[in-house]
Parts: sequence; C-alpha cells; structure tokens
Amino acid sequence: MHKLSYEIQPPAATLAPIVESFWRLQTGAVVDKPVLLLPDGRLDVLFSYSRTEPLHVMLMGLGTEAEQVTLAAETVMCAVSLRLPAAEYLLGTRVADILNSARPLPSDFWGITAADLTDFRQFYAKLNATLPTLLSPATDLRKLRLFEQIYATDGASPVHQLAAEAGWSSRQMNRYFQEYFGLSLKSYCAILRFRASFPQLKAGRLFPEQDFTDQAHFIREVRKFAGVRPKDLARNADDRFIQFSAWPQE
Repeated sequence: MHKLSYEIQPPAATLAPIVESFWRLQTGAVVDKPVLLLPDGRLDVLFSYSRTEPLHVMLMGLGTEAEQVTLAAETVMCAVSLRLPAAEYLLGTRVADILNSARPLPSDFWGITAADLTDFRQFYAKLNATLPTLLSPATDLRKLRLFEQIYATDGASPVHQLAAEAGWSSRQMNRYFQEYFGLSLKSYCAILRFRASFPQLKAGRLFPEQDFTDQAHFIREVRKFAGVRPKDLARNADDRFIQFSAWPQE
C-alpha cells in the first residue's frame, strides 16, 4: 500500500515569525513510497523512524530543484517547518552548505523521543513550549522587516523595493542570503512565488495568478522547480509530489 497520512498544525503566535508549521507524515505498510520533494522555501527539522531504522534527526536546507526520494514502508515522520530567520535566531547556524542537501542532528535534538512521534498532539505541544525558550533575544530589525515583506507578498516584491522597505541595501541583502542560505534573494523569492501557485494548480487552474510575466514565464518557472509542466504537477499522478499532495484543497 502507498497510502500516506498527513497532519499539520500552525505554531503558537509567539513562534509565527520563525516557525511556519508542525506536521506529521506516516507511510503505509508493505512497500516503499517513491516521491519527489519540491522546492518550497522552508528549512525543515525532520524527526523520523521506520520499522528498519531507529529515530534520527535531520536539518534540511533549502531546495532549488525537485529531488527524488523514497520513503520506507511504515515510516513515521514529524517535522518543524521553519522560516528563514530560524537559521540565525533559533538554530544559530548558517545553512548555505546544505543547499539541496541535509545535515544530521543529534538523535535527542530539542528533547524529542520516538514516543513523541507516535502522538502528534504531544509532539506539537512539547515543541510549542520548548522552542520559545531557545530563541535568541538579539534580533536585527532590518532582517525582520525584510522577511516580513517577503512572506507577506509570497516573494512578489522586487529586490529594490524590499531593500527600500527594510532600510538595507540590495548588495548587503544578497550577501547575507548567499552567506547564510546559499542562494540569492531573487532566487529565493522565485521559489516562494512558485510555491504560492500550488493552491491554484491543485484546483486545476493552469494559468498564472501570481506575479509571472505571462503564461510562458509561468510554465518555465514550474518546469524549473518541479521538472514538469503545470498540467502534470496539477495531475500529480500517484501522489508523486508529496508537498503538493499534502496541500489543503481550496
């Protein structure tokens, strides 16, 4: 069986600038499940185990292209999906070295155990309580203004406008993005714009509704990040694109 079960919860209000969501995924029994991971502009701390693998924890860096992976049968995975400020203010680390890659973390990271993964409410409540105590008190207001605008517009604002609103030069912003995350600010905004098209594609609307120049630009961007045309992503045969499958219906 290839069946996937998926649950998701938003963070507490105090964590909203740093954490996008908490989620849990479980695969079915008998056979492994091949899937493609799509770029979605998030960092993910993944806690998982299967019937053949003990609990392990990974920090997933940003992705810029679809990645083929196979989920083992009877995999249980809980995760914290993070906004980019989390790298500096929660994790205290740069993630440029794990662009399209991952970094192993200690198996007891954030005090999570295998038992926490069996009960999503327990996992969610535990980290909602723990993560605020780990946040750095020192923050750069320019960065917070920058990220607030990036996420509010799903990456649609041009770099020069973001610079003006954040009070930070375009050159400084791009240096920060390259050094901390491994890609340019413009490239990151393109990923967010691609991700923002998921709801319309899932509803079967194959024409651009975000800030794309025209239909050809939309098709190019979807093919760049998903490896397929918009109609193939919308069809999503056999739940091939896992984040797309988990996206709620409009």
